[in-house]
Amino acid sequence: MRAAVLTQINEPLKVWNNIELPALARGQVLVRLAYSGVCHSQLMEARGGRGQDAYLPHLLGHEGTGFVVGVGEGVQKVQINEPVVLTWIKSSGLEGPGVQYSHHGKTINAGGVTTFNELAIVSENRLVPLPKDVPMDVGVLFGCALLTGAGMVLNAIKPRENATLAVFGVGGVGLSAIIASRLTSLKALIAIDVEDDKLQLAKDFGASHIINSAKEDVVSELNKVTAGAGLDYAVEAAGLTSTIELAFRSVKKNGGLCVFASHPPSGEKIQLDPHDLICGKQIQGTWGGSCQPDRDIPLIAELYRKFHIPLEKMISKRYKLADINRALDDLASRRVARPLIEIAPQ
Repeated sequence: MRAAVLTQINEPLKVWNNIELPALARGQVLVRLAYSGVCHSQLMEARGGRGQDAYLPHLLGHEGTGFVVGVGEGVQKVQINEPVVLTWIKSSGLEGPGVQYSHHGKTINAGGVTTFNELAIVSENRLVPLPKDVPMDVGVLFGCALLTGAGMVLNAIKPRENATLAVFGVGGVGLSAIIASRLTSLKALIAIDVEDDKLQLAKDFGASHIINSAKEDVVSELNKVTAGAGLDYAVEAAGLTSTIELAFRSVKKNGGLCVFASHPPSGEKIQLDPHDLICGKQIQGTWGGSCQPDRDIPLIAELYRKFHIPLEKMISKRYKLADINRALDDLASRRVARPLIEIAPQ
């Protein structure tokens, strides 16, 4: 097969041909990829944002769609030819071992799931059948962005009626939080970003207010919306220490909650005023939106169908596998919300 391989951090990925696959072990599934998403996690891995990497060279990617072409011993969740969503968030099924591919005698490491490759050996518990009526390209979003962003709202926050909620950073995860929030009975849903096109998309998805933080004072604008009371809820999806701190400062005392799922580069720390904590402000992280993929992927798919949510608008640009580094560059420079890699388009 062909795959994009990380050989050194802070260097472009290398697309190698003729990579050899090992035999399937217990709990493993062989998937032929159709599409892969790209998110900031891969960007951080490739560019040193997670510190030293002990597994080089290795494969990347943790959200995608494809078709099952082989199953290992004990696998019962999926069948040959079945379309599936690949996700980094563990679900039901067996936990297969890590994978080692080979290329001209060199070992290439991989974990439970990778998607920057034409074929992937995936742990059974990182697969969920693709819901009916969800296109293969849109289905990629169900592997990470939708689960994380929608899960932050529906699972972690569970907003009460007539509350105010702001999303800081409206890339793939932030837009997914906007989508989930519109299904609740909020008084105000505010999108905050530095890119006008992303803010317009957030408005199309249901945001009642938008704030360009590069042009407007966020605190002042939020005070106008909340009449100075502060936010009931803040979702931080930009992955920066500055925005986590700003989101926390923006929630009200006596019960305001800030939730975040992404994290800044390794070694960076957030600074909070302890007095805000004893005054009742709350902050918490969430692992993948506290989602259970077997439960939440069908649930979000039903919402997608019922409310005709234009999820395809989140896919801002498509790339070939050979152009993977350009996709990473465009994501790093905020030129795209969610890149899509077309591996074997359906």
